[in-house]
Amino acid sequence: MDARSIIARLRRREVPSSEELRWFAQGLADGGVSDAQAGAFAMAVCMGGLGAEARAALTLAMRDSGDVLSWDLDGPVIDKHSTGGVGDCVSLVLAPALAECGVYVPMISGRGLGHTGGTLDKMEAIPGVTTQVGQERLAQIVGDVGAAIVGATATIAPADKRLYAIRDVTATVESLDLITASILSKKLAASPDALVLDVKVGSGAFMKTPDEARALASALAGTANAAGCRTSAVITDMNQPLAPSLGNALEVAEVMRALTSGQDSPLAGLSAELGGVLLVDAGLASDVEEGSVLIAEIIRDGRAAERFGRMIAAVGGPVKFVENWARFLPEATVVQEVQARKAGYITAIDGEALGLAVVALGGGRQVEDDVIDPSVGLSGMVRLGDKVGKGEPFAVIHAAREDAARQAEAAVRAAITLGDNPTDLPPLVHERITA
Repeated sequence: MDARSIIARLRRREVPSSEELRWFAQGLADGGVSDAQAGAFAMAVCMGGLGAEARAALTLAMRDSGDVLSWDLDGPVIDKHSTGGVGDCVSLVLAPALAECGVYVPMISGRGLGHTGGTLDKMEAIPGVTTQVGQERLAQIVGDVGAAIVGATATIAPADKRLYAIRDVTATVESLDLITASILSKKLAASPDALVLDVKVGSGAFMKTPDEARALASALAGTANAAGCRTSAVITDMNQPLAPSLGNALEVAEVMRALTSGQDSPLAGLSAELGGVLLVDAGLASDVEEGSVLIAEIIRDGRAAERFGRMIAAVGGPVKFVENWARFLPEATVVQEVQARKAGYITAIDGEALGLAVVALGGGRQVEDDVIDPSVGLSGMVRLGDKVGKGEPFAVIHAAREDAARQAEAAVRAAITLGDNPTDLPPLVHERITA
């Protein structure tokens, strides 16, 4: 076998065999496949697709390109993953809340991809935090704290680590097959007993339409369940940012408000919903409503915040982060409002455009080795249906330079649509798919 012949088959719209996909995944892992060949493979898959059988074969091949973890714990091991959106920092709220329920959450997460933020980048906005820990240390943190949010080590799905970075810079992110294989190769390598997948749909998601989201949710749930992991996929709305902030430190601030204010919010609400699904699949709740109520109570009464503080300290962050979080988070040099030029209702929000504006500010990567500025982004974002008066702010820009702030303002204005009448609001949760 060789990379050129496999790529040529894909170019001709032929489906590679399981053996060929295993060979290619191993080549990604050990360097036998070049960056150019990896990019060509990703583009060919993106353009032609693989189909269900080959998609599952690629997923398992990428999982088996490295180590598969095992656990010796006194409770179920569970996990969650989002397909990517804007203002989506659920993982940082949900992982510690789940740990309070007596389950264990070894959450192997990723970095920003395309216009979406990365959980690891958000974690690393907290001074001192390192998300790269060895397997022995990961097991220790999970056993002691109950939850850990870390990156995949070099030996966890190394084929995905290589392909993930290449997809980000070759415009091959929006592929059902590659998204499925990327997500599940890492998640299944952590050997969870139950998994929930938050599949985003809308302007700020990779999947723009309900049909696309349903296809991805079915592919994810079907592949994971076939691999022996009890999995549900929940299709959730991303026609507007989930939290009113985009950008790494700014989203951590939203997490801390959710964990310490005791107030309801879309962020807390979706965290509770996804947690409820997981508790049912783990056998710890009789139905989703019971599980969601329990997670909501844990977030509201501060137990999740205390567990979050322990988790942050365990990966090198400040011991007193929860008590003094505002003092620790970095702040941008330039902070300015974007004010409405006319009165009206917010009728549409282009989430992808907002995410790309944050990337342009330095809050994401445009090439693989870009260094992220954790302080930049957007805050105070309006929501669909909000009424704003002329001169009132509908966003706040956090930038490193005045010229970057001006460019971001133009992008934000273009992404927000004002109308004379309110619009129908989409539901936060669209549907749940179990297989």
